[in-house]
Amino acid sequence: MNFIALSVPVFFILIGVELVYGIYKKQKLYRLNDSITNLSCGIGQQVLGAWFKVIFMLLYIFIYEHSIYKIPENGWTWLLCFIGVDFCYYWFHRLSHEINAIWATHIVHHQSEEYNLSVALRQSWFQTLFSSLFYIPLAWLGFSPLMIVTVSAFNTLYQFWIHTKAIKKLPAPIEFIFNTPSHHRVHHGSNPKYIDKNHAGTLIIWDRLFGTFQKEEEEVVYGITTPLKSWNPVWANFHYWKDLFVLASKAPTLQEKILVFLAPPGWKPQTLGGREIPKDVNAQTFQKFDITTPRWIQTYALIQFVFIIALTSYFMFFADAMFIPGNEQLVFRYIYIAGYILFSIYNLGKLFENRTIGIYLEIIRNLINAFLIWLFVEEPWFIYIAYGAGIFTICTLIFLVIRLIKQPLILKQPYFETA
Repeated sequence: MNFIALSVPVFFILIGVELVYGIYKKQKLYRLNDSITNLSCGIGQQVLGAWFKVIFMLLYIFIYEHSIYKIPENGWTWLLCFIGVDFCYYWFHRLSHEINAIWATHIVHHQSEEYNLSVALRQSWFQTLFSSLFYIPLAWLGFSPLMIVTVSAFNTLYQFWIHTKAIKKLPAPIEFIFNTPSHHRVHHGSNPKYIDKNHAGTLIIWDRLFGTFQKEEEEVVYGITTPLKSWNPVWANFHYWKDLFVLASKAPTLQEKILVFLAPPGWKPQTLGGREIPKDVNAQTFQKFDITTPRWIQTYALIQFVFIIALTSYFMFFADAMFIPGNEQLVFRYIYIAGYILFSIYNLGKLFENRTIGIYLEIIRNLINAFLIWLFVEEPWFIYIAYGAGIFTICTLIFLVIRLIKQPLILKQPYFETA
């Protein structure tokens, strides 16, 4: 059972509650471009994760079947599995901040300069390839793959609610044992004293035991030390890899080239300047990255994103069916849907960056909607949705063409750094 997919409606309800709370308190907790980028990263993670999940489930099953002892499933062993998963998660999370090759995937989660519930869903597309390896010892010890995957899912779900500024400090016993919004705000800080602290999943006791705990003191400045400066979810997932390969190409020796990927973030060979020390930041003077886009683009992007979320929800619920023997005909359908979703969120990033090509790519994306509709036309329940989607696509194309004719340069690109 995909507990993450089942939780999607709850996620959006709570995001809505936090949004209303911010309006009531006259605090700007959300920005549309930032929030859609956060959610787009999460969408990509779920789309690609459907394949990664099967690979690691098979690996867990293989190791479990060859384990010396099979741990029975009861209340106590589920609790023991929870502690084991949380312990393994702590070490994955800690090492993802201490080894460049893992940080290259985990960095995506830290790029947002806001801190709200949408940030919880900002996940790397490839982090699972590293994080899942840390749970292998549990399968070897005899915990069933079902227990490991289920507890891991709930460990992930727990961490959703701690991504908020709306909850201050909780009672001391809770703050001492559990990971809380206060502890996790520290983890997302780019303030030098907060960097690489509070790696906990559910239990903060691991940080207290292993010396990585830091309480929340000065106001947190969110984001990474070198800002991403992009709304493109594809660039968000690959930019640090590019930086690592460029740095490795400049390193003078083979040993230093390898160290680029194994050393902590900020490390450089002495010949290239040595380790970079994070600069101090101040919440009152920090300038968040932003690009002003026309209101019609924001409205258009929001409407399209609702459709993308609906399609992604369908994918999350039913994509596992393609791995069932006898359902091979479904593979093409889900590969096409996955590609379409990734192309869609990529292009929304182009629009938020005021890239003129975004409009042309959006016209192409809407043209291929027809083929997407054709994939589902055999579903008896989908016929009315197909008609509605077809009419919506035609109206969207007309709207985009008129915009291009009337204001062809409205999206002329402003200052922008990344590719």
